[in-house]
Amino acid sequence: MSLRDFGPNEFMFLIAAARWTILLALVTFAGGGAIGIFIAALRIAPSRPLRWLAIAYIQFFMGTPILIQLFMAYYGSSLLGFRPDPWTAAAVTFCINAGAFFGEIFRGAIEAVPRGQWESAKSLGLGFLKTLRLVILPQALQLMVPPTVGLMVQIVKTTSVASLIGLNELTRAAIKVNTVTFEPFMVFGTVAIIYFALCWPLSLYATRLEKRGNGKIQAKVKLPRLMPAS
Repeated sequence: MSLRDFGPNEFMFLIAAARWTILLALVTFAGGGAIGIFIAALRIAPSRPLRWLAIAYIQFFMGTPILIQLFMAYYGSSLLGFRPDPWTAAAVTFCINAGAFFGEIFRGAIEAVPRGQWESAKSLGLGFLKTLRLVILPQALQLMVPPTVGLMVQIVKTTSVASLIGLNELTRAAIKVNTVTFEPFMVFGTVAIIYFALCWPLSLYATRLEKRGNGKIQAKVKLPRLMPAS
């Protein structure tokens, strides 16, 4: 028997928790994007060891479940003598994980820029970093946008795994509400609608960007998915 019915107070509790889902997604987008640019630069660097290092990073974080990575950060860090709070563990894990996916997206966009641009910059005496910053990235930026926005949709949905370490984001709040209302259809149905309201506009925006002609790099930039662990 339920302790109380699902009503406006419970709905507002879910809405309040959704702000942490949004904040975590934004932090992941910013932190993961910054890491992704660095990884993409290593991925195309002239130095072979640097390229190998970037490949190892990408393969590890794209090839292991994000839930395991999250547990390693939250529980495994105790081996180093400290235990981060759920928010810190989730933010760090999601940024590092997303960095691998962003790195591959950015690398594909950079490699889609004609090779002649590199050769022209080299003939002008520009080094690798200056060429990348002044010549290549400005051209690659417009190619990065559609798959980057699409990846943001996956990030929003994947934040739900943070509930498993106690972060009071949307999914965790739903579990709490369900324990006192015993109305899983209403509770989780409402949560599904909230997630849809967050992700649908991003999906529409990504589709619109692709229709503007940026789809020409789809062969090189395949949108990876951050798959939530079940």
